[in-house]
Amino acid sequence: MKNLRIALVVLIVATIVLSVSYTPKAQARQDKLVVYMQMGGTAGDPSTLARTNGARAAAEAYDIELVEQYSGWDPQTMIDQFNEAMAAEPDGIVIMGHPGEDAFAPLVEEAESLGIIVTSGNNPLPTLEAKYQSNGFGYAGADLYEGGYLTGLAMIEAGLQEGDEALIYDIWHQEGRSVSSQGMYDALTEAGVKVEKLDVTDEVDKDVSLAVPILTAYIEAHPNLRAIGTQHGNITANMMNVLQSEGLNPGDIIVGGIDLSPATIEGIEAGYISASFDQVLYLQGYYPIQQIWLTKSYKIPGLHINTGVGIVTPENIADIAPLIEQGIR
Repeated sequence: MKNLRIALVVLIVATIVLSVSYTPKAQARQDKLVVYMQMGGTAGDPSTLARTNGARAAAEAYDIELVEQYSGWDPQTMIDQFNEAMAAEPDGIVIMGHPGEDAFAPLVEEAESLGIIVTSGNNPLPTLEAKYQSNGFGYAGADLYEGGYLTGLAMIEAGLQEGDEALIYDIWHQEGRSVSSQGMYDALTEAGVKVEKLDVTDEVDKDVSLAVPILTAYIEAHPNLRAIGTQHGNITANMMNVLQSEGLNPGDIIVGGIDLSPATIEGIEAGYISASFDQVLYLQGYYPIQQIWLTKSYKIPGLHINTGVGIVTPENIADIAPLIEQGIR
C-alpha cells in the first residue's frame, strides 16, 4: 500500500513537471502571430533587400512568423499573393498599392470581414487606409510626389539649367507607379528644363538589364541630353554602367534616381549619380510588421508614417555608406 502511494505521488509530480515544461511551448505556438508581407521585387534585389531586412528584424523583435512574398513588382502577382495569404487566414497581411484601390478594395473588405489586419507600405492606398484605419490599416512609406520633387530640385542644384534637355525614364503607364516621377517632372519643368517622358515597359520592370540598350540608344540619339531622371531603384543602380558604356564622364549627364543599392552607392561616390531619393526601405519593412502587432495587441489604429526623409548626394554619401552595405539603409 505504501509503495502504491509513493508510485502515485511520483506519477502526479511527473505529470505536473511535464505539463509545466510542455504547456508554455504549446501556448507560445498558439499565440505567435502570423503575417504575410508583400516585399515588392525579388528576394535580395537592390530595391528590396533593406525592406526585407527591416521586416525580418521586426518579426524577430515581436516574435512573429513572417511569410515573405515577392512579386517582381507585377500588380497581378500582388493580387494573387493577397488571395493566397487570405486563404491561410493569418493575423495580418501587408500589401503594396501598385495594383490600385479598385483591384484591392473587395479583397481587403473580405479580409477585414475575416478579422485579418491589413496594412500597407511603399505605395499608398489612401481611400482604403481612411476606411479601415480604425482596424489597423496604416501606411509606411514615402510621400512619393514629394520625394520625386525633391530629387528634381537636387538635379537642378547639381547644375541643370533652364533650357537644358532631360529625360525621365519610368513607369508612366501605371498611375500608381508614376507619382514620384511626376514630382520630378514638375520640379524640372517649373525650372524651365525641357523634359521628355519615356515609359518603362513591364518587361523592363521585371528585367532591368533590358533598360541598358534602351538608354544607350536614347543618349546616342540626343547629343544635347543633359540629364536623366528615374524613380525606379533597379534602373538607378544601372545608370553608372550605362554612362560608362557611352564613354561619358561623371557630370556629363546629371542623374537623379531613387533608393540606395550598393551599385547606386558606387555611382554616387564616383559622381555619376548626382542625387538619389532615400525612402529608408528598412523602415518600410519594419513599421508594417510593428503596426500589425500593435493593432493585434493594443487595438492601435493605423499609423501613417512617412519614411522618405531626404536626398543622398556625393556630398553626404560617406556618412551612411556603411549602413547601406549592411542592407539597413
